[in-house]
Formats: sequence, C-alpha cells, structure tokens
Amino acid sequence: MAADLTVLIVDDDFHVARLHCRIVDEVDGFRALSPVGSAAEAARSIAAEPPDLVLLDGYLPDRNGLELLVDLPIDTIVVSAASDGASVRRALRAGALGYLVKPFPPQVLQDRLAAYARFRNVLGEAVNADQETIERALRILHSGDAGATTRSRSATETAVLEAVSEADGERSAAEVATLVGVSRATAQRYLSALAARGLLTTQLRYGTTGRPEHRYAPAGVSR
Repeated sequence: MAADLTVLIVDDDFHVARLHCRIVDEVDGFRALSPVGSAAEAARSIAAEPPDLVLLDGYLPDRNGLELLVDLPIDTIVVSAASDGASVRRALRAGALGYLVKPFPPQVLQDRLAAYARFRNVLGEAVNADQETIERALRILHSGDAGATTRSRSATETAVLEAVSEADGERSAAEVATLVGVSRATAQRYLSALAARGLLTTQLRYGTTGRPEHRYAPAGVSR
C-alpha cells in the first residue's frame, strides 16, 4: 500500500490551521502534519520531516508568505485572504501550484488535493515525460475547479468523463486509469456510474486472450 501524501499547513490562525488539518485528513491518501504558524517554524518542520505538499498562508507574523514561497523546495498551494489579481500572479510567478482564497468550503480543498494526487500519479518519476503527458498532468492539477462549480460531479468523475470524451473511439478502464492517474478499480467504479446515468455507453469486447473487456464511449457516439 502506498504511503499517504503528507501536507504541512502553515497558517498563523490556529483555528483555521486545525480546520484545514481536519479537511486534509478526511481525504483518502493524505495525512496532515502538525500545523505551524510562522515562517521560522515552517523551515524547522520541513527540515525535520519534509512534506509532500505545503498549504501556505499569504500572511505570516515573521515573513510574507509569498516571499517564503520562493525558498520552499516543496510543492505548495497558497491559501490566502488576498483575492487581488496582483497577489495571485505573484504567487504563481513564485512557483505556487494553486491559489485558494479564504474562506472556502471544505469540498474545494478536498477536490484540489484529489487533483494534486492525480497530477503526481500521471507525472510519476519519469524523466522523459512527453508533451502530451505534461499537458494532461497540468489539466488534471487544475481539475479541482470542477468540484467547486459542479456539486453533482466530483473532480475525479469529471476527469474520467473527459478522458473518455476526448478519445477518438472507445476506451477501457485500464486506459482511463492511466490517463486520469487513478487505480483501475477506481476508474471502473466511475465509468460504471457514468454509464448507469446514461453519460457513457458501454460495449463488451473480446480481446486476443478471449477474455471480455468493457469499452466505454460518450453517449451518442456511434461505433
């Protein structure tokens, strides 16, 4: 079993930090580390136990969060009350993978974390990722936006549906799993649910081994 991705919350508001820790711990595959409230504490915590991801407040008592971002050798999502375009652009220029404006519903952060996990799965440890893989990983990273705007569809379900919709023909659960960055079982679960709702069509095909395989296509697409 793969180890959980660890997340360090850096926020000087103790109550907000604890709330975000609880949200992180509710997402499968993630574990929140003990939160810290300053840039100095963040540096010590990262040195002692480097996390996979940092949720970084834009305002810290001893240093501006966006200044700290430049020095962090860790994937980081900025979580700030600042909503002006200049702050957002500055964070992205400094290397932030995402930007969340406080306060936000728990589902927004949960969707962003799920998208981050798929982003990592798609890129993996490959040193020769082709352009298509890179573009797919970047689309997945920002697919967390779907959860914030569509209550009836999770970010993962949206990514699965897009993986099938973008195909020239049909796709199998294994192919969708590779594209989305989830397990085959997870892809199969979402595909079956989408087919049951009439958003996808399914056809049983027999491969060279003689074993049947379900193939999926967007509803209304002739095969």
